[in-house]
Amino acid sequence: MNTAASSDPRIQEVRVTEDEIIAYLADGRVISVPLAWSWRLSEATPAQRARFRLIGTGQGVHWPEIDEDISVEGMLHGVPARRPKSSSAGGKVRPAHSQAPPQRMQPTRKRAARI
Repeated sequence: MNTAASSDPRIQEVRVTEDEIIAYLADGRVISVPLAWSWRLSEATPAQRARFRLIGTGQGVHWPEIDEDISVEGMLHGVPARRPKSSSAGGKVRPAHSQAPPQRMQPTRKRAARI
């Protein structure tokens, strides 16, 4: 038994088609999930889908242009990503790459009146 080898699943290669995300694992398995599981990837262009990098030693995949991360564990056991709810703009969500980060507001305090 080789104790140096990791039993954690690791992605060696990824392919994204029009319908699915396919991951080739180091242990020989090939797993896939429907592209619709990631609304960001579903709405991305084929060129954006093709530009990704592996996270760590293959624990996941990152698409920097669309700010999407998918882990191998998520593909094996996960649930599809939910689209954020939006009460404004008629329910439409801007693409992830154009969203500004939320800004935190500090509470204001009333100053005591000086006499």
